[in-house]
Amino acid sequence: MKNLHELAANAALKAGDILLKYYKNSYEIEDKSYHNPVTTADHEADAFLKKFLMDETPAFGWLSEETVDSEDRLEKEFVWVVDPLDGTKEFIEGVPHFVISIGLVKYGKPVVGVLYNPVRKELIRTDEAGVVWYNEDQTELCQSTVLQDVGCLNSRSETRRGLWKPWANEFKELIPIGSVAYKLGLVASGKEDFFVTLRPKNEWDICAGHALLEANGGRMKTNTGADIIYNQRKTIIKPGMTGGNPHLVDAFVQRFNEREGK
Repeated sequence: MKNLHELAANAALKAGDILLKYYKNSYEIEDKSYHNPVTTADHEADAFLKKFLMDETPAFGWLSEETVDSEDRLEKEFVWVVDPLDGTKEFIEGVPHFVISIGLVKYGKPVVGVLYNPVRKELIRTDEAGVVWYNEDQTELCQSTVLQDVGCLNSRSETRRGLWKPWANEFKELIPIGSVAYKLGLVASGKEDFFVTLRPKNEWDICAGHALLEANGGRMKTNTGADIIYNQRKTIIKPGMTGGNPHLVDAFVQRFNEREGK
């Protein structure tokens, strides 16, 4: 079989060129739903990624935010789980906090993860040896074990809605960043400490980041402590999720359940 880690990384780099063509330039913007925009860049990158990856792996399934879903994927051993532009709002605002997110799952478990920020030239990827790379550097997770000792990457929109006010004293600091996938990549590569989102997310938002975390000895769970299984008929994962080293994830899950009365 082809080196799927290299295939995904090459795909992300090429899709990055597509996004840069539109970044801070002119393009069409539509609303898929309330506060959920999609651009010409999303669509063009998605079409490229589907053709590039599926031409090389025709027996695999496909799940992407911008492709009409097909239940055929549910019968596949391997499924690509892709977001061609995670952080569309940031892309539109000219904020360089967005990534191409390419994950691959095998029987529901994430096994390949690639995230690429084309503006900052940050390529975060797994390899066949189980190493997580940040560009040309091997990486290591934050090793802190106490929530109040770490910075937590959280959501800009959740912060604006006031959802993080009750959690302000639980961490050393809260660091709002828009793209879920980008937050996960920064944590998985050791550039930041810890990740939490308080709202449900779709598989394509988190799959690549989940693969990166696990390859580096980390963990991702729902906030109530449930395992996350991919390639499901319903792709949304509730109530939210947390990722980082296992000690921090376990500590947050315990704290979340205490606060929510679980």
